[in-house]
Amino acid sequence: MPEVLIGAFPDVGASYFLSRLPGFFGEYVGLTGARLNGAEMLVFGLGTHFVPSKNLKSLEDALEKTVASFGSPSVATMSMIINKFAQVQVKSDSAYLRLDMINQCFCGESCEEILSSLEHLATQVQEKWVIDAITSMKSANPLGLKIFLRTIREGRSKNIEQCLETEYIAISNLIAGKISHNYYEGARAMLIDKDKKPKWVPSKLEDVTEEMVAKCFSRSFTEDDDWLPLQLPTKTRGTHVRASKL
Repeated sequence: MPEVLIGAFPDVGASYFLSRLPGFFGEYVGLTGARLNGAEMLVFGLGTHFVPSKNLKSLEDALEKTVASFGSPSVATMSMIINKFAQVQVKSDSAYLRLDMINQCFCGESCEEILSSLEHLATQVQEKWVIDAITSMKSANPLGLKIFLRTIREGRSKNIEQCLETEYIAISNLIAGKISHNYYEGARAMLIDKDKKPKWVPSKLEDVTEEMVAKCFSRSFTEDDDWLPLQLPTKTRGTHVRASKL
C-alpha cells in the first residue's frame, strides 16, 4: 500500500485489516509501502486463492468443462477446482519469513523509533528488505507516516466501522489542506508532473509535532458545508472468515 509515498496514508479500512495481521507486519506494510505477492496474501489471510498467470488458461478450461458437465457448480466444487491450479508457497526472500526481525523493528512506539531500529538492523544484516524499508520511510510523507501509525495502533481495538470513520476524518483533513499541503504535493510529484521528488512540509519526522497529528483527527471539517459525514451501508455482513491457505 504505497499511500504514504504519495502524500496520504493507507485508508479504505487498512487500519482494520492491517492491524490484524500477525505481529507488527501491518505496520511494516503500511509504513514502507511494501507490496505483497499472491502467495503472501494467502499466508496472511488477505486472500482465498492465488493462481499464477501461467495456470489461468488451464483453470478456465477446467471450469468450463465442469459447467458443461454438471451445470452451475457449488462454491465447494469451485474452490476444489481452483486449488488444483493454485500456488501457495512463499519465496525464500519473502518478508513473511523475516517476521521476527520485522516485529523487533516495527513494534516501536513512534515512527522515529521504528526507523532507528531499522537503521540499527541494517548494520547487523545485509538484506534487501531492510534497505528498502529505510529508503521508503525516508522518502515518504512524514505526516502521513505518523497518521498511519496512530490509525493502525488504534485500529486493533476498533471495529471496521470505527476504523473507516477515523480514516475518513483524517483523509478529509488532509484534503482540506489546513494542516499540510502534502496530499497535493504527493499527487503532483508522483501522478501529475511525475518528477518523483515531492517536497514535503514538514520534511522530517522529528518536525511533525503531536499537535499536527492530533489536528488531522479533528472533526472540525464537518462544520464546512462542503463536507458530509461518512455514511456506511446498513446491509448485514456475513460472518464467514477467510482463512490462510498455508
